[in-house]
Amino acid sequence: MLNDTDSDTAYAAPPVLSVTALNGQVARLLERSFPLVWIGGEISNFTRASSGHWYFTLKDDAAQVRAVMFRSRAQYAGFNPREGDKVEVRALVTLYGARGDYQINVEAIRRAGVGQLYEAFLRLKEKLNGQGLFDADRKRPLPLFTRSIGIVTSPQAAALRDVLTALKRRAPHVNIVLYPAPVQGQFAADKIAEAIMTASRRAEVDVLLVCRGGGSIEDLWSFNEECVARAIAACSIPVISGVGHETDVTIADFAADMRAATPTAAAELAATPRDDWMASLSADALDLRRAMARQLSEASQGLDNLSRRLLSPTAQIARHGAQLQA
Repeated sequence: MLNDTDSDTAYAAPPVLSVTALNGQVARLLERSFPLVWIGGEISNFTRASSGHWYFTLKDDAAQVRAVMFRSRAQYAGFNPREGDKVEVRALVTLYGARGDYQINVEAIRRAGVGQLYEAFLRLKEKLNGQGLFDADRKRPLPLFTRSIGIVTSPQAAALRDVLTALKRRAPHVNIVLYPAPVQGQFAADKIAEAIMTASRRAEVDVLLVCRGGGSIEDLWSFNEECVARAIAACSIPVISGVGHETDVTIADFAADMRAATPTAAAELAATPRDDWMASLSADALDLRRAMARQLSEASQGLDNLSRRLLSPTAQIARHGAQLQA
């Protein structure tokens, strides 16, 4: 039989976890079980802390989860979320140990639907590229000196003001023709394509700018439609695309003969500055004067050489007379 002392020695009490240790183990279990995953929902209770971190709740009709996006990630979000925004977040499921609350740590955030739009963008890009619409040998050179420029954009767009300001400063002599079209909203892509085809049919400008200012992928989507890309590719006039900002890339950029980072940059590509034009004309005039002077000088030297070989009539008569007497 075991005595009391032996019984106490044989029994091993289970380990006792602290709350901190428990929460740490649960956090590690969650992080191992749920790798980075995309989650869609609506933002509520959004707070931007003085530290730069974002705190919010992501919810749908039946549930919600707390979320945090640290400043190092939030600074690359590309937009500022607002209450009620539909978003998709790439997040790590974890536990906030201090409160014992399950939450998600957000690594990336985008507006809802952007993922599907980007997939559609890639599919159309691959399709049109396979058909040769983006081939380099299809690209047409821009005219060296532009006399008239066409612009496809909205008359109310800030991009139009930017383009006109740049052209007025850079090349006030250039004639400008506006082919108005909405650049956002339902049927905008059809209207843009129609404006491009109108410019091509009229053939009254030397180069065509297709432009609008920056915005989200949804705002710029009209320039990712197939009808716009095909209209650009079929245009009889060289086309420069200037859609959005430098980081924005659209299908129209691939179809165009040249892409500009912004509408203003498109205007600068399209028009040679007046001063450069005048300097080129002055250089050409100087070359012509030098060429004329060189030709006159060579002709004068040729005449001198011929004159030295030419005998006077008196000398010729005397020479022939001497030959006859001999």
